[in-house]
Parts: sequence; C-alpha cells; structure tokens
Amino acid sequence: MKTIGRHLIAEFYGCNSELLDDVDAIRSRLRTAAEVIGARIVGDTFHHFSPQGVSGSVVIAESHLSIHTWPETGYVAVDIYTCGGLDPRVGFEYLGHALGAKSYRVQEIIRGLPEDIDTDRPLLPEDVRILAREVTVTPLAPPS
Repeated sequence: MKTIGRHLIAEFYGCNSELLDDVDAIRSRLRTAAEVIGARIVGDTFHHFSPQGVSGSVVIAESHLSIHTWPETGYVAVDIYTCGGLDPRVGFEYLGHALGAKSYRVQEIIRGLPEDIDTDRPLLPEDVRILAREVTVTPLAPPS
C-alpha cells in the first residue's frame, strides 16, 4: 500500500465535564494538539450547543482534527487525520491529558492506495480494503 495518511478515531471517557462545555478551552486544546504534532494550522471553526456541548474542527495543511463533546457524560469523540510524516498519536496523547480523560478507545486507520489498484478504471467494491487496528487502554497513563 502507498500510504497517504494516518487517521485516528478516538473516544475519551471520564473527561472534565466543565471543560467540555467551554468552547474557548476546547478550541485552545484542539489547536495545541495540532501544534504538538507539528502541523500547520490554516483555520478553525467551533460551535457551542445549547444547553451544552461543543463541536469543532481545526483544518491543517496536512488534513484536519475534529472534536465533539458531551459534558453531561464526560464523553469526547475526536478524529485526527494527518498526511505526510506527522504522527497523530502525539496529538491524541496530548488531548487525553488536556481533557482530563480517565480512559479511552482508539482506532488507527492507514489511508492510501493499494499497490494492485488500477487507477484508470472505476473503483469496485472488491477494491475497498480497510486496514484498522483497535486498542483499548484503561486508565490513561500520566503524562511523561
């Protein structure tokens, strides 16, 4: 496979509920996650829901980071997709600690083109392959 990018799909549990309802705090943490992986931020958008919750995304030159929070349950869903040599796991680890997560679940999907795909013909269902790895770890380890 010719790797194009890496996509982490993560869920954080037991997060700080007050923090999860603060749009400025969530924006700051997601932007910092982009910075710690070495990405170049090109823009962002965030929305605070009523009565609670925040959704937002940070667009980076190398792809994107997105977040959705549920303060009432301490739950957060995050996507970090990077292209090139950036390691999305660094941003994932930062976010877990920055959100006060007690545990998490994460899947890593390697995005790219299988070597045996003929790009001159239409994509067929048998051409689609998902390469995913799921890891569950509890509790979240302290920052190093």
